[in-house]
Amino acid sequence: MNYLGYACINQGFSTLPKSQRITTNRTMIKRTFHDRGIEYAAELALQNLRDLYTILEWNLQHDIYFYRLSSNIIPWASEYDLVDMPNFGAIHAAALKAGNFARKHGMRLTSHPGPFNKLASPKERVYQLTETDLSVHGDLFDLIGLPRTPYAKLNIHVGAAYGDKPFALDNFCRNFERLPDNVRSRLTVENDDKESLYSTLELYEGVYKRIGIPIVFDYHHHMLHPGGQTEQEALELALSTWGDIKPVVHYAESRSLEHNNPKIKPQAHSDLVYKTLDDYGHEFDIMIEAKHKELALLRYRENKKCIAAK
Repeated sequence: MNYLGYACINQGFSTLPKSQRITTNRTMIKRTFHDRGIEYAAELALQNLRDLYTILEWNLQHDIYFYRLSSNIIPWASEYDLVDMPNFGAIHAAALKAGNFARKHGMRLTSHPGPFNKLASPKERVYQLTETDLSVHGDLFDLIGLPRTPYAKLNIHVGAAYGDKPFALDNFCRNFERLPDNVRSRLTVENDDKESLYSTLELYEGVYKRIGIPIVFDYHHHMLHPGGQTEQEALELALSTWGDIKPVVHYAESRSLEHNNPKIKPQAHSDLVYKTLDDYGHEFDIMIEAKHKELALLRYRENKKCIAAK
């Protein structure tokens, strides 16, 4: 079965009045962190993890078994060790409660650390910042009790080409080997939406063949940067990198087409998705990357049922 998932924010919960809002994105600006410190960060983290459990309950009620975790669950986590949070015991318990619920019900949890993570950078400072951020994700996944495999993927892009793609891919692979195991064992890499960056084929040749990490195929990105392959060819090449782990793909559509506005960049994601992707007979989990999150997923699923019933 191809499970559908959505990313981070539950629109229905996040639009409730502030006192009732359910979210895993509570954070603060840097000045507030400096003023209120790790104590306030820990307070927000605990609320985020408790709300994660509520969101997972909602997902189960709506037959959604795939969900992308926010990168903001632990605010400013790069500035301290998680075990130093004053309420670490309660945080660990809340994290395990969410993880145990997901495991009991066969839910897949993943994450997509931000674009500032650049393993390909030739600058040591950039690598160190990337390692720190990715390690925060790996540590959180360990707290939740997620497996150290790409089933609980931490997905990133190569990030840049620096005017020399082979050089950048070499940096990416060398720096990958420096990462801690709780990151390295979960890391995946995704094809890009610009010709100046990396197609599925380039990732296969320059990353997978060298370090063996899976490729997450993004349908929308492939449409914008096919790299000389058909959709089916690129998809099946990416799927071949997953071994015995169920692959993940991303699906989005162009906001420019949705709003019939050529001034909007074609890379921008639409609010909803209107077409049904072609899986070419393969099984994988599908992350719906649309602005309206779970609402887009539910609409897509309903449309697919209607098409199947015809």
